[in-house]
Amino acid sequence: MQANSYLCIVAQTAVTYESVMRDLKARQFRPVYYLMGEEAYYIDKISNWIAENVLQPEERDFNQTVLFGSDVNASQIVDAAKRYPMMSEYQVIIVKEAQNVKNVEPLEKYLKAPMATTILVMCHKNGTIDGRKREYVKAIQQAGVLFESKKLRERDLPAFIERYLKTREASIDPKSTQIIADSIGADLSRLTSELDKVLLSLPANDRRVTPQVVEDQIGVSKDFNGFELRDAIVNRNILKANQIIKYFDENPKAGSIYSFLPMLFNYFQNLMLSYYCPKKGSQEALAQWLEMRSPWGARDYMTGMRNYSGMKVLQIISKIREIDAKSKGLDNPNTPPGELMKELIFFIFH
Repeated sequence: MQANSYLCIVAQTAVTYESVMRDLKARQFRPVYYLMGEEAYYIDKISNWIAENVLQPEERDFNQTVLFGSDVNASQIVDAAKRYPMMSEYQVIIVKEAQNVKNVEPLEKYLKAPMATTILVMCHKNGTIDGRKREYVKAIQQAGVLFESKKLRERDLPAFIERYLKTREASIDPKSTQIIADSIGADLSRLTSELDKVLLSLPANDRRVTPQVVEDQIGVSKDFNGFELRDAIVNRNILKANQIIKYFDENPKAGSIYSFLPMLFNYFQNLMLSYYCPKKGSQEALAQWLEMRSPWGARDYMTGMRNYSGMKVLQIISKIREIDAKSKGLDNPNTPPGELMKELIFFIFH
């Protein structure tokens, strides 16, 4: 219990990606950067920036070292960190797979009096520091930067997409945003790669991302996608929903039950919460109740409350869980994913 409480304290005092990058670009370097978390995207962005920008190209041969946690121990990292740079203001040491470094006591001791000329970057992906290593965490925080890269929540993807494009002088409509979010998901490395591909395709005089651009560049049909399926379900458009399911059954590479189930579960879960909103007749109040970025998205929940009773929503959520279990092979020896999806759609509408 104490370990979990301590991790909560770390999370509360953690710095943000933006603040780390702001200081780096201002060349306000710290002796250590411990980059950890489930989202590899931000860890790679920070460590790559340090690798490419702290030293001049001619300085890197003698002053930039990449180590792997599975190949070295903490004492060897400390020995490297204690070296002085050669004809350079700094030396950079990047330790990948830092979670594999055993017995961190030498590092903990080093961090209490780190070399001012060494920038040590520890990359710890797919997890965080063991909460019981309190002194180690404390030493990192006092010496430098402890950054946790958290997975982006599904509901935050549209805002991320819009912000990413806006900083690159492009705009996108809500439908296109949701199509991309639903089809690619929260893998930020893949998502930004696809967005970069879209950006390269835009002409200089028209920097708008539309459903047609998404279809042409990412390969997601503007008519048969997760956004259109959800829209058909929200509005009880049985014909359209079945057309989309048939399309995906015939084109499995275009989409699958594994991507649609989380999307539908999130919608009906929020729809259930909508019934408890004190002012569910107000689009603005409902958006605030659901912690949505803008009132625009609340319209689907107001429509959903007109088309589905609270009891039916509870039954649908239960059915989605059942189908999810079957899609993973539980109590389902041979029903294919396409048939499971048809079963779910039939249940939702009847």
